[in-house]
Amino acid sequence: MNGNYLIVIVSICIIFPLALMKHLGYLGYTSGFSISCMVFFLSAVIYKKFNIACPLEVLPGGHMHCQILHHQSRDGVYHPHPGICFVCHPEVLPIYTELSNPTKRRMQNIGNVSILGMFTMYFFTAIFGYLTFFGNTEAELLHTYHKVDPLDTLILCVRLAVLVAVTLTVPVVLFPIRRALLQLLFPGRPFNWIRHITIALCLLCVVNLLVILVPNIRDIFGISGATTAPCLIFILPGLFYIRIIPTDHEPMNSRPKIQAACFTALGFIFMTMSLTFIVLDWMSGEKRNLGGH
Repeated sequence: MNGNYLIVIVSICIIFPLALMKHLGYLGYTSGFSISCMVFFLSAVIYKKFNIACPLEVLPGGHMHCQILHHQSRDGVYHPHPGICFVCHPEVLPIYTELSNPTKRRMQNIGNVSILGMFTMYFFTAIFGYLTFFGNTEAELLHTYHKVDPLDTLILCVRLAVLVAVTLTVPVVLFPIRRALLQLLFPGRPFNWIRHITIALCLLCVVNLLVILVPNIRDIFGISGATTAPCLIFILPGLFYIRIIPTDHEPMNSRPKIQAACFTALGFIFMTMSLTFIVLDWMSGEKRNLGGH
């Protein structure tokens, strides 16, 4: 019954074999099934909105009771905090290379349909989930339903479907990461199964350590923001400029390349500071009040 053992077993028996696929196209069937699981999740959230007839109040035991909430805002209206994010950009180039007839127009159509579909699904999930619990909506929506009725068969099936969807998504995310590492560490080398398997195994070990050791998904989002934002805004543009512009046009000691190097260094400084604050926050166990700084 230890969830950590289950994570390791699922990683070895399901995720690792799927991560060994040579081409991303082989994962199309599993990706389609994971999307159907999320559609089931949305359907259950909409159903529960009309099944749970009134707002809920948290009782001392941690469960929720059907009762009017007493912590509304001063004007009597709940104010949600909007926010949405996508993690589709790492898959763009791998999917483009897997197309039978890769063109910018076809890739644009795929991007439009994918982003619109995911936005619509998660938008309605967030709306109906919030309209069910209002101010008691937790960061992980399914935990809120669990507090209402821990033995609800529908919610248990939804939790299983979400677990399956997330599990089947991991190999798709690992694929571009492995390809990027191969291009970075072994440029121009032919395909090699040993490197292919070793990188997948190392990535899965890192993912398992994060899942087991990090207590809350918000910490994962914090790490993602602390690493990807400086990379996209500061580090990668500077490195691309230094790499793309040939040295015979602009030597490394030229002013533009020195500025690009400083820009990149600034990104590494921001990343290091952000990660340091996150680690200190984990060690102290206290959440900083951002509004007080």
